[in-house]
Amino acid sequence: MALVNLIVALALLEYLAFVTAVGIARERYNVTAPATSGNEVFERYFRVQMNTLELLIVFVPAMWMFGFYVNAHAAAGLGAIYVIGRGVYFFSYVKDPKKRSLGFGLSAAPVVALVLGALVGTAVAAIHGL
Repeated sequence: MALVNLIVALALLEYLAFVTAVGIARERYNVTAPATSGNEVFERYFRVQMNTLELLIVFVPAMWMFGFYVNAHAAAGLGAIYVIGRGVYFFSYVKDPKKRSLGFGLSAAPVVALVLGALVGTAVAAIHGL
């Protein structure tokens, strides 16, 4: 499970980097808080951060459940793909939102796999009284 926790920590650090990028973009494009709109490029940074948060809230518990009930190494591998996918998503979305599909797929697909695996693994454990 140490690998699972390492990947979760990397995903959280990546999210914090996105938060920082939003703060820098807020300054650069003169979008004063609490506004979340007003400059198209700033809005791209902000959307990446929010989209990442939306997936992260599902990713973290799914990683832990999949790692515990199915396989920690497989969970870490899927999690690594998620982290890479989020990075691809960040750079492609900020550059051109229409080209975000690869990064989205590389991050959403592992989350779906983790959730489904966690569901099956947990159900099997419950049936067997584990």
